[in-house]
Amino acid sequence: MRPGGETPALPAGMDASTVFRSLFQAYPDALLLVDAAGHIVLCNSAASLLLGYSIDELHALTVEDLVPESIRPRHAEYRDAYGKAPRARPMGTQMDLVARRRDGSEVMVEIALSPLPEQGLVVAAIRDIGAYPRVKQALQRARYSEHLAQLGRLGVDTRDPQLLLERVSTIAVEAMQVEMAAVFLLDADRNEFTLTSGVGLLTGEPIGTRHPNRPDTPPGFVVAAGRPVVVADYSTESRFAVPSAYLKAGLHSALAVPLVERGRMVGALTVRSTRIQRFGDDEVHFLESLGNLLTSSLQRARTEDALNHAQRLESVGQLTGGIAHDFNNLLTVIQGNLQVLEDLPLARSPQAQPLLAAATRASRRAAELTGKLLTFARRQVLQPAPVDLQALLSSLADMLRRTLDQRIHIELEVADACPLVMADPGQLESALLNIAINARDAMHEGGRLRFKACPCAALPTELRNELDDPSAASDRFVEIEISDSGHGMPESVRERVFEPFFTTKEAGRGTGLGLATVYGFVKQSKGAIAIASSEGAGTTVTLYIPQPWHPTREADLDAPPPPLRQGLRVLLVEDDAEVRAIIQTFLLALGCQVDAVSSAEQALLLLAPQAGEAPPFDLLLSDIALGPGLRGTELARLAQQQRPDMAVLLMSGYSSELLEADRDSPPEWELLRKPYGRDELAAAMARLLG
Repeated sequence: MRPGGETPALPAGMDASTVFRSLFQAYPDALLLVDAAGHIVLCNSAASLLLGYSIDELHALTVEDLVPESIRPRHAEYRDAYGKAPRARPMGTQMDLVARRRDGSEVMVEIALSPLPEQGLVVAAIRDIGAYPRVKQALQRARYSEHLAQLGRLGVDTRDPQLLLERVSTIAVEAMQVEMAAVFLLDADRNEFTLTSGVGLLTGEPIGTRHPNRPDTPPGFVVAAGRPVVVADYSTESRFAVPSAYLKAGLHSALAVPLVERGRMVGALTVRSTRIQRFGDDEVHFLESLGNLLTSSLQRARTEDALNHAQRLESVGQLTGGIAHDFNNLLTVIQGNLQVLEDLPLARSPQAQPLLAAATRASRRAAELTGKLLTFARRQVLQPAPVDLQALLSSLADMLRRTLDQRIHIELEVADACPLVMADPGQLESALLNIAINARDAMHEGGRLRFKACPCAALPTELRNELDDPSAASDRFVEIEISDSGHGMPESVRERVFEPFFTTKEAGRGTGLGLATVYGFVKQSKGAIAIASSEGAGTTVTLYIPQPWHPTREADLDAPPPPLRQGLRVLLVEDDAEVRAIIQTFLLALGCQVDAVSSAEQALLLLAPQAGEAPPFDLLLSDIALGPGLRGTELARLAQQQRPDMAVLLMSGYSSELLEADRDSPPEWELLRKPYGRDELAAAMARLLG
């Protein structure tokens, strides 16, 4: 309007009605003109595109037809109330609004309302918030996390290197929505690459194609650079020779990351797109993580043959130990970011919820499987604790159903109100798993594996004298019975089955340490073990594990930690930038003041007295493995020399690293195992500071 309040006149020859309709149609948001009864009297093309109806179909609807059925009555009440007191309502009011499309799908939207009181109409402007860049980015990151967790699970479950290679290419294409992905691996002499897997490959580039390892070739340039390489446009690329076939196929941009195994370049993982400048930082981080998971999994698969001659527990320990820290760091980042994303308003979107739920389930599954492998391989000082056999045996049976021969039927029977047992939970699970694997080896054609647990008032007479403390023979025990329908064993074998290095397997197939290790664990747990078997009648191994020395209620096991005091000053030390960022986010959400550094040396500078006093940190939260320089345990000792009253909470992706490397660590130090979430961190801090 002009300063005098008058509406400016339109240029000569322009009709106001025509201008209005042109603006209405050209507006980028969906526009609906609605009367007092909720009928749509006018709509634009953007509304038709967003909602999936033709313009004529929209004119025959009311606005209630465009909301989910469950909220239509409430929406009609709101519209009636709005009609009595109409007012302008802009977008961005933080209200969760959902529109229902013609095909029944729903879309999360923002709606602005502009009343026209004189005409009795309301203009509704509708915008799909899924089109917002930040929302798109969050959903994309959730999709990336889901696919990383998928490969992580496969890396734990499979021993087939070719399956891993094929799957990583498929995952890259699906997650990044590109046309092509390929894995190039260096040959043993490192002179050539072999294209080992790919999706969307060119006609002249089949699986098995070889490329020279030179900096002027695409994979050779990546390995020579030793870092991610982004190609914005092949037509202007000058760092290496671009094959003409790429340009003929319409490929424009590419992203490649080196594959590194134990610090050595072993190949490259590449994705290509027909779009120019397709790849940004999120894609680089995702492909790097995918490559790291691939090389870790390949390393595990390739080294298994060499480990078959070692003790089974030692074998799995060597196999998983090298990748556990990095893998658990990745899972910490994945799970942490998913947890943060779930707290955002966009997580309530119908489109976001399935993605977040799937990614969360997959990451938890990967963490669970990794934890089981670490438990199986763990060798440490026993840490007895009350154990719920129902939960432990159910979890073990689930894992065995997925990993053993499908012809082996697994049964589980736990007595009602079965008492708790006093044992190291990880070692107990490892012992049961060892027995189960021996049972599997005795059932070549399949059979039945049965777990049974029930209370036992006293040990059988023949076992009482074997106890280290014979006076404990009258104590209460729980009987855990593992029976199989295998070929059984003769008496001569049964008498020696617990002897170290005794085995009936052919050379190279076993060490004879499996049941000997189980025997040692049971004895150390102040229990007993018995075995019954005969040829053709299967085998039954029975563990007698004592109940807790003091009465323990299940409620005590689940007792919540004391509340965490707000404003705690925390010194966070973590060398992985992404892990450090998510842990810092957790701490801030818990109301802590955080100083975050990447090395022990930086932490010591912050702890050094300044102006006569050291900074008043309440807690040191440090990873144990901090790369070059001081370890987290060394930092903790030096820090407590300066700040004796400061609590120490260490974290690690290795389940037993603290105990193995620092057996003289003070008992008040606590170890938090990765991956963990915000609640686990809060509980550990509360226990330590309570």
